[in-house]
Amino acid sequence: MTMNDWRAELRLELEKLVDAAVVAGARQQDAYDAILDEIGQLRLAYERDPDPANDISEQVIEEPSNNWPAAEKAQ
Repeated sequence: MTMNDWRAELRLELEKLVDAAVVAGARQQDAYDAILDEIGQLRLAYERDPDPANDISEQVIEEPSNNWPAAEKAQ
């Protein structure tokens, strides 16, 4: 997916969210403000932890060693 494709898809999804909020009775400006607020919160979270996938590495359980009796017999 190119950057232009990604941006076009994002814009379409944001337009759907704004339209749905307006149909539900929200003012268009309030919908835009809510989206901008969420984007700001996501940006702050990213600045605090730019690669959350790295956090998982601390929780990974190491694989057991092959020093079990069954493994010794097989060798």
